[in-house]
Amino acid sequence: MPKSGGGHVTNVEAAGPAPRVWGKIPPRNRNFTGREDLLRVLKDDAGKRVTAVLPQALHGIGGVGKTQVAIEYAYRCRGEYDLIWWVPADQPSLIPSSLAPLAPHLNLPSAKAVGIEEAAAAVLEALRLGEPFSRWLLIFDNADEPAEITPYIPPHSGHVLITSRNQRWKGVVDTLEVDVFSRTESMQFLNRRVPDSLSPQDTVRLAERLGDLPLALEQAGALQAETGMSAEEYLELLSEQPAAILGQVRASEYPATMTAAWQLSVSKLREQLPEAVLLLQACAFFGPEPIPLDVFRRGAAAAGPRLRDLLGHPILRTQAVRVLGRFALGRIDPVNRTIQIHRLVQALLQEELTAEDREAFREEVHLLLGGAAPADASDESKWPRFNELVPHVIPTEVATTRVREVREFAVNMVRYLQRSGDPRSARRFVDLFLSNWIEDSGPDDPDVLMAQWQLAHLMRLAGEFKAAYDVNRDAIDRAQRVLGMEDANALAIFSSFGSDLRAAGEFAEARNHDEAALRLYQSAFGEQHARTLNILNNLALDHALNSDYRAARDLHQRTFMLQSESEGSNKSDVLSSWTNLARAVRLCGDYAEARFLGEDAYDFGRQELGAENRITIVAARDLSNAQRRSGAYDESLELAHEVFDRSKRLFGPHAPDTLAAAMSLANILRTVGREGEAYEIAADTMERYPKLYGETHPYNYGCLGNLALLRRVQGDAAGARDLNQQAFSGLVDKLGKNHHYSLTIAVNLATDLFVLGDHEGSVELGKDTYERCQQVLGEDHPMTVGCAANLSLSLRATEGGEDAADKLIEDALNRYARTLGMAHADTRAAKEGRQLDFDFDPPPL
Repeated sequence: MPKSGGGHVTNVEAAGPAPRVWGKIPPRNRNFTGREDLLRVLKDDAGKRVTAVLPQALHGIGGVGKTQVAIEYAYRCRGEYDLIWWVPADQPSLIPSSLAPLAPHLNLPSAKAVGIEEAAAAVLEALRLGEPFSRWLLIFDNADEPAEITPYIPPHSGHVLITSRNQRWKGVVDTLEVDVFSRTESMQFLNRRVPDSLSPQDTVRLAERLGDLPLALEQAGALQAETGMSAEEYLELLSEQPAAILGQVRASEYPATMTAAWQLSVSKLREQLPEAVLLLQACAFFGPEPIPLDVFRRGAAAAGPRLRDLLGHPILRTQAVRVLGRFALGRIDPVNRTIQIHRLVQALLQEELTAEDREAFREEVHLLLGGAAPADASDESKWPRFNELVPHVIPTEVATTRVREVREFAVNMVRYLQRSGDPRSARRFVDLFLSNWIEDSGPDDPDVLMAQWQLAHLMRLAGEFKAAYDVNRDAIDRAQRVLGMEDANALAIFSSFGSDLRAAGEFAEARNHDEAALRLYQSAFGEQHARTLNILNNLALDHALNSDYRAARDLHQRTFMLQSESEGSNKSDVLSSWTNLARAVRLCGDYAEARFLGEDAYDFGRQELGAENRITIVAARDLSNAQRRSGAYDESLELAHEVFDRSKRLFGPHAPDTLAAAMSLANILRTVGREGEAYEIAADTMERYPKLYGETHPYNYGCLGNLALLRRVQGDAAGARDLNQQAFSGLVDKLGKNHHYSLTIAVNLATDLFVLGDHEGSVELGKDTYERCQQVLGEDHPMTVGCAANLSLSLRATEGGEDAADKLIEDALNRYARTLGMAHADTRAAKEGRQLDFDFDPPPL
């Protein structure tokens, strides 16, 4: 590829109006100069699909203007495209969130409706197909490793432009190398940057002294424009820079010309406004992504001694920010209200400081981040403020802090990432924090305990139940010893152990634990405090898991109403209670009401939290189950597929939510007659469940019963009986006979015996199960009525059982008519003399 040439080449001017979709392109550089041959090659290369713009240096010199070339190309050639979209690629994990906002422009569901990952995937597919736009341009700025970026490059259509310092892009895509300015370009740039102030001889001398490096020339021009100094004075001052400064140069990473120009700009800035230098030095310790200007406003109260006076003075703070922009030491985006410091400038600023000063400024930045972040990570309205800080957590080395307030911010960031639907990043953060904090402060440190509390929660979400149990159990013992049970954090750790007991299948113990936790919270916070209501929600879950659905429904309804009215409760808590109430109503047998509640809850979740939020996904799964129970099979099947695909993509194939979604999908597939597909999914899920929960967990046996049911409907009644006997025995040992899960298996086992011709055995088990269903679930519960209908068939097949059978089926049909209606599939099956089957949908723990 050619080097940049002079200004004698005809300009590639803007062709036509702006495209129909113009997104996130940085402001145009009004001082852009030259690069005409590069822009022309880029325009010609559009047909080559993907072009990487690289520095022409073995190690990737900074400051040659790769990004500026890409910006200028976008503006000049905007008429050639229907869509141009800018994608910051410094952190590949954030690329989907940059692509997702494109969805509505492509007539696709928004990220809020379907989630960031799904919206981004749909965007890439639409671009691949060229629908609705085939003339599009994606610009990936500061892309490093090709392997991390190429999955986001749509094949076949459009044009992709990549800026990078990584020479490994050569051989992967077509590349265009950007060198320093030609001498002519340097002269043109300086004349544009400092008009009517420099003679031709001055521009030549400046260009030569600064090595034609665009970033150094930009700082030199800005300094002269801002201070009015002559070229002679600038060159003299440049020559006076201490040799020690130039001695800090590291090969091409910090060019000597850049080091000298930068140091001179900082020196003059210090003379004009020393507070601006303090702000600039602090900015050097943020990440390379744009820094929200509101960080300096919101974090002012928490600032350390070096920045407190500056940030606490709004006029001086604003002046300092603007001066940095005028001196070209920071690029200000007035639309998004950010300031971005070039990576090279950040590196030079850090290099200039002593180790003690570097540590002090890093701590200042930690305090700013902590002070600027909201206090409550569960408040969804504050999530955008958390999100803008995410790119700065790792680069600022927050994990190394010893400051309590900063560590609280770090734990809150983990909570935000988990609650907003990014458990992978949350786990990466908390693992990093704990590895540093335990080594630095020991295992009994309060911040370590809270981080372990979050780690245990993330482990549960990932299905690492045994590890979560051990981490939490250990944290509880230490929190009680170190903090005491009056401490709010110790209470939080203690209360979360109920989740570990539920995950272990110890449902009765979980209920006892949560009753104790509720008493502690009521005493500490009051009965209607948001934290107390969360414990009330957990206790309602316990009642449902112990088959007391009426108590669960009443408690969930109370919790939902109080949380809806409470200012302290957030949308996630409200949606969780809403979904739990809908599930409890369904488990009570009121399928239509559960469906209506579930639809409202799911709509609320998609609108307020987004489709990829975990609680929204749980709401969708429960709604699919309610749709199936109420007879809306098409809607249930469609939603079950969506939930399973989304869960598998977001949480992985082995996560509890994914396995629950798989089993729900298998159940609806069986219901609509697609037994083969259902069996394949159920069998695969059944292999994973024991590894997740253990061999004796109730969910393992419940899912085994589903597999048995599929065996029978496919003609293997004997195999079904054997599996159901195994499941029934395990559930009785774990939960007893008077539990809904045990009764579900018993109803199906009685049907297995009937199909195999053991009518007496079927009647005996059916009678016992019917009596227990009446006691546990109530006489009008659909499973109780279905058990009666099945028992009537077994009785009719035995000698002298017809009268009892007639009475049972007549009563069953009357009850079905009152509850489900005559059009419901269960009612029709009972009326036609067909056996009714019952399955298990794993609820969240």
